Amino acid sequence: MTETIYNLAIFKWIDRDTVNSIILNCDEENFAAWEIIIMQWAESNWKWYIIKNWSVKVSINWTKIVELAAWNIVGEIALLNEEERTATVEAITDTTMIVLTLDDLIDMINSDENNINKEIMRRIEENLENS
Repeated sequence: MTETIYNLAIFKWIDRDTVNSIILNCDEENFAAWEIIIMQWAESNWKWYIIKNWSVKVSINWTKIVELAAWNIVGEIALLNEEERTATVEAITDTTMIVLTLDDLIDMINSDENNINKEIMRRIEENLENS
């Protein structure tokens, strides 16, 4: 497991054994260059992703907001509500994503002392400011 994954804010307060257990049990998905990973306004597929390698473009209302590279997280907002996706995420190059599910998030929350909830709320506020 790369050291970078432990530095993700969402994993910051979780012990390494729990992070390892969660990540090692997750599936990976490969996306071709320019393939849509998440489509804004689409119904949630109850997945969120950690970029394992390469990079993606995040757009809101077809306007590029940011490019993200390895070890960034996308799609976690849709796990917290039953609303549509808030942004489009598109692979810029062939990209591998670690796929996490609602069950993975529940495992993290159960192993944490409420800090994950704070981090997710911070991300929600950040995304709302950008929309």
